[in-house]
Amino acid sequence: MNSSMEDKIILITGANSGIGKSTAMALAAMGGELILVTRQASSGAEARKEIQEQTGSDKIHQYTCDLASLAQVRSLAADLHRDFERIDILINNAGIITRDRRLTEDGFEYQFGVNHLSHFLLTQLLVDLLRKSQAARIINLSSIAHKSGKIHYSDLNLEKGYAPMKAYSQSKLANIIFTYGLCDRLSKEGITANAVHPGIVGSRFGFGRNGRATQWFMKLYQKLAKSPKKGAETVIFLASSPDLEQKSGGYYVNKKAVPSSKSSYDPDASTALWNLSLKMGGLSKSLI
Repeated sequence: MNSSMEDKIILITGANSGIGKSTAMALAAMGGELILVTRQASSGAEARKEIQEQTGSDKIHQYTCDLASLAQVRSLAADLHRDFERIDILINNAGIITRDRRLTEDGFEYQFGVNHLSHFLLTQLLVDLLRKSQAARIINLSSIAHKSGKIHYSDLNLEKGYAPMKAYSQSKLANIIFTYGLCDRLSKEGITANAVHPGIVGSRFGFGRNGRATQWFMKLYQKLAKSPKKGAETVIFLASSPDLEQKSGGYYVNKKAVPSSKSSYDPDASTALWNLSLKMGGLSKSLI
């Protein structure tokens, strides 16, 4: 067994399928201790069992949390503080695209709530556990779709003209702006934050939670998709490569740092999004 991840405690959201599951499988095989966060207990238990069977690891934990509920995010963070003294790697992987406009439990546009806001809050609530690691890493799953994205500050919930990709690209741009904000705030503490575009991956992503596909999206998938295992390669690289121990604030595609969109580097946008996310997440001040 590759021992490069021995003694590392790694949390992955959306770990029961697709890129999240492939990432968990690989890092468990390297000796890492895995915290699988899944929306449903049943699918989480199945993934945990499969990873244990394939890797022989007995260091796999599973927690259930619907990221569309900030109350559940807070409950998850409380459980993790009870059960772990530190977290070494936080992989904010879970993501969704919804065909129809819908709202989270807290009243936020669904994609922004699940893809960005839940991970913003989770990272805030777990930063003290990351600070107890010798060299913690935060990895945010974004997408090349961020390049067509815009943060609609006066209409974050997209009440005026919802479209699936408009919402998705907004949330993925938010992931990158959040990553750069983390880098600015945490680099001096030795905690790195990087974002990744994994490529178009053939998984259940693109299906709404009612099982319906965003039709044109899935047609594109069928033509361009790569396997979840292939899509996970850059995420695994960011989590495990010794060369990246001090590298922060990058946007990675195929294991290489590349420029993200011009708007993602706007410091005023970063501050505005950070402050709005604090307010939406119910935090009176930033913990980071």
